[in-house]
Amino acid sequence: MAALHKLTGNFAATDVDGELLIVDLDGGELFSLSGTARSVWDAIDGQRDEAQLAEHLAAAFDVDAATLAADIAAFVEELRAAALVGPAK
Repeated sequence: MAALHKLTGNFAATDVDGELLIVDLDGGELFSLSGTARSVWDAIDGQRDEAQLAEHLAAAFDVDAATLAADIAAFVEELRAAALVGPAK
């Protein structure tokens, strides 16, 4: 599986009191990220694929990586559908 990176030209983001607001510039969709979703977003660095994101965050949240993997996959699919993330080059 390919590493994920943020498609920075496709969105604008701002932090408001610890909550990250992301606007999809093409579709106009607004994403409000906090908690685990914010942690996943922050961990997308162009170096990790979904499995590595799960391993990284499982340690931070003291949960099983396999359990977290399904939630991460669903969230990443939403981000892909909005063209906010894609495979690293």
